[in-house]
Amino acid sequence: MIFRQLIDRPTCTYTYLLADPTTREAVLIDPVRDQIERDVQLLEELGLELKYTLETHVHADHVTSSGLLRGRLGSRSVVSAAGGAPCADRPVMMGDRIQFGQRSLEVRATPGHTNGCVSYVMDDLSMVFTGDTLLIRGCGRTDFQQGSPEKLYYSVREQIFSLPDPCKVYPGHDYKGRTSSTVAEERRHNPRLKESNSLADFEQIMDQLKLAHPAQIDVAVPANLRCGWLAQDGEWTPPKEREMGWAPIVITPEGIPEVDTVYVSELPEGVRLIDCRRHEEFVGELGHVPGSELHLLDTLNVPAEAWDRNEAVVVVCRSGVRSGRAARLLESMGFTKVASMRGGMIQWNAEGRTTER
Repeated sequence: MIFRQLIDRPTCTYTYLLADPTTREAVLIDPVRDQIERDVQLLEELGLELKYTLETHVHADHVTSSGLLRGRLGSRSVVSAAGGAPCADRPVMMGDRIQFGQRSLEVRATPGHTNGCVSYVMDDLSMVFTGDTLLIRGCGRTDFQQGSPEKLYYSVREQIFSLPDPCKVYPGHDYKGRTSSTVAEERRHNPRLKESNSLADFEQIMDQLKLAHPAQIDVAVPANLRCGWLAQDGEWTPPKEREMGWAPIVITPEGIPEVDTVYVSELPEGVRLIDCRRHEEFVGELGHVPGSELHLLDTLNVPAEAWDRNEAVVVVCRSGVRSGRAARLLESMGFTKVASMRGGMIQWNAEGRTTER
């Protein structure tokens, strides 16, 4: 895998570039607006296609470049659904995967520094990108932006310290020039979060930190809720208004794009309709929507590899649960126009719509 660790020295922020050397698909974790030219140049020099920009949280100390990179390179911004950032092309939750080429990153919810903090774990468990949740021999502050010492303590214990000992820890910042650590090192030597520290110990440590207000917070937080969009960049439009005009999409609280049965019954030409149930369900009592293709959820990624990523796809199942998972899968593969049919074939039949068996 191609891997680079980059730094913005004024804020000591680390940006991470990861890419599949075969497909050349890449992601950037926590890109910094002031370093956009450096990052674009590196992507060009290495011949990489930027698929996603990933935020570990809504930052208070620097402005992200994710919105500008979306405009210049066509990448999609990834932010935790709990982060409250309407700018995100893809709001993610615990267990979601970000696919780039043959590699992927697992999303782990690690709140505590903020409610919307996530860590990204490499598919082979060799690396974890912890943002401000876990720093080298430290952690992010918990005294603003919905901070909670208790949440952070258990986030680290349950989601990061549960990883293998050799797993490398790559933090969002380091102010002493250190570049990485390991899970085993932090479990043993982190003065705030080491295994021998109780929750009460940790809460007392965090309560005694008298830290200055972040210098850029009044600019950074509002800008990062818009993926780094500043006043001088012109009018900003949320991506769900700007990019989902292909269908009457409704985003569920879980971040799943849905369309109703009316839209599917009048499906425009050029929209691929996928049924992700088992074969016996496809031909069974509930039948299937005329014109739909059968591709099982468990193996959907195989045929989808050959499909045009800009093609519109609607997925159907029995009730809408599996099709929601399928929509998420297709989004992780880079499809930009994906939706699940709300209510599934149960709703379709309840409305007396035409079925085939």
